[in-house]
Amino acid sequence: MPKLKTKSGVKKRFKLTATGKIKHGAVGKRHRLMSHNAKYIRQHRRTDTISDADAKVIKKWAPYGLG
Repeated sequence: MPKLKTKSGVKKRFKLTATGKIKHGAVGKRHRLMSHNAKYIRQHRRTDTISDADAKVIKKWAPYGLG
């Protein structure tokens, strides 16, 4: 059986934590920041973990893990 390919977008956008959860960078931080208030920018500063339901789909896209 051939090897499965990893989606290239998943490799670039997600990382695995030590406990196996998937983390991602904040969205909405690239351009048009003047239209967002300071609270929005401050709250989206850090990385966040993906919900369990979404993590199942992402793990299918990366069959051999991320890294």
